Amino acid sequence: MKQVCHVLVYLSLLIPAVLSAQTLVDRIVAVVDKEIITESELSERVTFLAAQNRIDPNQAGLRMQVLDGLVSEKLVLAQALIDSVEVTDDEVTRALDQQIANFVRQVGSEQRVEQMYGKSISRIKRDYRAEIKNQLLVQKVRQQREASISVTHREVEDFFVSFKDSLPQVPEEFGLSHIYIVPKPDTAVEGKTRMVMQSILDSIQAGGDFAIFAKRYSTDPGSAASGGDLGWEKRGVFVREFEETVFGLKEGEVSHIVKTQFGFHIIQLLGRRGESVHARHILMKIDKGPASDSAAVDTLRGIRQWALKGVSFAELASKYTEDEDTKTIGGDLGTLTADQLQPDFAGQIKEMKEGEISEPLRTVVGSSYGFHIIWMRKRTAPHAINLHDDFRRIEQLALYMKRNKQNAEWIDELKKTIYVDIRH
Repeated sequence: MKQVCHVLVYLSLLIPAVLSAQTLVDRIVAVVDKEIITESELSERVTFLAAQNRIDPNQAGLRMQVLDGLVSEKLVLAQALIDSVEVTDDEVTRALDQQIANFVRQVGSEQRVEQMYGKSISRIKRDYRAEIKNQLLVQKVRQQREASISVTHREVEDFFVSFKDSLPQVPEEFGLSHIYIVPKPDTAVEGKTRMVMQSILDSIQAGGDFAIFAKRYSTDPGSAASGGDLGWEKRGVFVREFEETVFGLKEGEVSHIVKTQFGFHIIQLLGRRGESVHARHILMKIDKGPASDSAAVDTLRGIRQWALKGVSFAELASKYTEDEDTKTIGGDLGTLTADQLQPDFAGQIKEMKEGEISEPLRTVVGSSYGFHIIWMRKRTAPHAINLHDDFRRIEQLALYMKRNKQNAEWIDELKKTIYVDIRH
């Protein structure tokens, strides 16, 4: 759950619908291998980056700079396919959840996100799943290449001498670790929800109208009004349990009750075209009551007491945390500045002393939430950057510059072997 505090800046997924809905005469501005870049794709990326960096989207050279970046991404994606690089469904799901969580924090609520896009959170995730997968493939290829690049002690010193006058002051920083637990639905609540779904399924199997039941009972805001209709989707769009079921159905067949991260589903396959399916579903979320929250909080309080008595926080995190991104590294969230902290617990973090462990704090992740305790491993006051205190930071800056230089050279080499056509 490193997404609690971090954002994959590599993924420029969440461009509000108010931007993408602009009427554009779409045309192809570039072709890279078998991939195209359209005018609308370029315009959206320019608008997004301009807003992110608070600059004029019509700034001279910005459009061409962004187009060069998009071409580079497509080149790396083409190389990823050549090298048979893969990402898992779980990796894509985590990245989507992280981006949605970040955007929810930016605009204030899931409802606001859904209003901006004109579709449900689950629909947004389906629509952007393929794009996120491509972006993760690009990221993985670059990470594999960069793993072998390093800098020497002398290179770090030379970098500092050359750039020290332009390097920014080190801000206040917090070295944090956490243990995260998701409240489990009360078994009684889950049982009752399944019983309701079973009665709906029985009614449909007895001849009831699927669409009417979807409109009446489904909790999917993106499809309920249309009778649960999900439209045509390709393989790889749905979460694993849903996809395995829908692709195993015959046309017209209604599924058994399927449980996913979103709740219980009843699915009907309406049509199939090769690797695409037209389905509809009824979704019923599994509510978590006060008892679920209390159980999670009590568990974390017990773990906190063990840590306060001297048990290694890292060992406790490795054993108990449900954050898969930090489980293998003892719950380490890295070193963060104040503006990187998630708003729902930033205030408490800023008041903590070095070595302190927080009480359980509620935090939102995607369309769900959980509780965690946070350990302030280290707290660093703001100061002017220097080799003695900040060698590792300067080393990372030097390494970043070296990687960028070598990546630029690699992109130039790819352009010699992969078809590129930029159309002005």
